Amino acid sequence: MKKDNTPDYGSWVPVKMIVIPALLSLISLLIGLKNHGFFVGFVLFGVIALYFGISSYIFSKDDKHFQDQVEQLVMDHITWDGKGKALDIGCGNAPLSIKLAKKFPTAKVTGIDSWGKNWNYSMQVCQKNAEVAGVSDRVEFQHDSASSLPFDDDTFDLVVSNLVFHEVQDVKDKRIPLHEALRVLKTGGIFVLQDLFLLKAYFGTPQDLISLLKSWGVKEVEFIKTCDEDFIPGLVKLPFMVGALAILKGEK
Repeated sequence: MKKDNTPDYGSWVPVKMIVIPALLSLISLLIGLKNHGFFVGFVLFGVIALYFGISSYIFSKDDKHFQDQVEQLVMDHITWDGKGKALDIGCGNAPLSIKLAKKFPTAKVTGIDSWGKNWNYSMQVCQKNAEVAGVSDRVEFQHDSASSLPFDDDTFDLVVSNLVFHEVQDVKDKRIPLHEALRVLKTGGIFVLQDLFLLKAYFGTPQDLISLLKSWGVKEVEFIKTCDEDFIPGLVKLPFMVGALAILKGEK
């Protein structure tokens, strides 16, 4: 937590993505010195560490609010009356869950995450952030995987997610958690899901994805390419960062 009255949403770049290549760069330097000038590993791993270090700075820099702007893309595409229950899949440290609770003061919001070891996220931080934001009475958090949501069919009126499905580790097919998201959505419910949907290896083409959702019974679906938004720096527009970012939105 940054301060007692400031939510801590963390960075989307795991610390290990900076520390590990930095250590490898140092080891390579020592090996290079011992072998009289073989420094390829030192340079390569050093560049990787520098890239992710700068990316982490961009993502978490307070005065730029980059992560907040990306999350806001999800919020801006929600067309919902706020009546009923909302689900935030892969809530991390709960920024999107809290945004939902603030925007829709009569809604009940559930955030779910596996809170794995890759990021400094936890249920405890989520709960603290909700308390700091003054919405803890309307937001609850559960521990589980997006690949097998612990909810009945047709449970939620709104389902949202941001940069989660491609990171689900317990299934190879990243379309499975996408199907789960729509399974728990009520008929007539709204979904706004943002991920690296332009990664063909995971999701196929946009048209493939739209056809798949319609085969699952989705009434309306729109594919919106968000990776070209003006506020996104070119440095992080590589496909494995946010260069393949897109939104799937619609009604079941």
